Amino acid sequence: GTRLWPLSRALYPKQLIDLYNEHTMLQNTLRRLSGIADLAPPVVVCNETHRFMTAEQLRLIDTAASAILLEPAGRNTAPAIALAALITEQLQSKSGTDASDPVLLVLPADHVIENITAFHKGVAEGAELAQQGHLVTFGIVPGTPETGYGYIQKGDPLNADTQAARIARFVEKPDYKTACDYLASGNFCWNSGMFMFKTSVITSELGTHAPDIMKGCKDAIDKGRQDLDFFRVDQESFESIQGDSIDYAVMEKTDKGVVIPLDAGWNDLGSFDALWQTGTKDEENNVTSGDVLVHNV
Repeated sequence: GTRLWPLSRALYPKQLIDLYNEHTMLQNTLRRLSGIADLAPPVVVCNETHRFMTAEQLRLIDTAASAILLEPAGRNTAPAIALAALITEQLQSKSGTDASDPVLLVLPADHVIENITAFHKGVAEGAELAQQGHLVTFGIVPGTPETGYGYIQKGDPLNADTQAARIARFVEKPDYKTACDYLASGNFCWNSGMFMFKTSVITSELGTHAPDIMKGCKDAIDKGRQDLDFFRVDQESFESIQGDSIDYAVMEKTDKGVVIPLDAGWNDLGSFDALWQTGTKDEENNVTSGDVLVHNV
């Protein structure tokens, strides 16, 4: 959230602040899951610096986490997802339940999604495909030629019963002309960073395509410890990991990847312009929050 400084700061990141309604982005991420069937309590991965704020924000919306995993340092999304998958396997093993291979829904905690019905429909479709062994990512149907997002090119349709497609390729943030071409083609989606997959499938693919990350995360879990409401991963093991995104580590290499186009009023609130787009505007087209005096603007 550096583009939202000074609202978003290292000790108080945008995920933990109220940017567009009475709840924080973390709280909204969890609240929008209400109504989805068969959900287990969430696994939350955060930096250890933010542990108390995170736990308090869960308490304020009456949400009990399966686990709150504390990272001693940031290592990008691949290690974070690996930790969540490994702790989920561990929790399932301890519970002795029949659901020994659950589907993970991976959600960054800094997104706005306005059409909850469309989001739930996409999650239901994603769950079916994940159960079949696919690595599902949600591609946002673009409305403008954005240069601040990565893109996903859709490949062949998966089958006649779904709008999902094979992933042809991931594309880094394009220049404006290229983004216009992508938008005109109708064959590209914005890369949202939201995923669904079975625990066994993602751990297997991480083991195949990113074995060092998987080993480091397994060591970090095995040597970690419970600390009150939190699980502290082993610092030495985790900090030895070379950070990488799940896109680079797995999704660009796997043959199991599929993309579901999602048109649900998505925004990642990555800038003040995005904050303005999602906010309620006054008669002069200003967006304000709190006790604000507006003069000649």
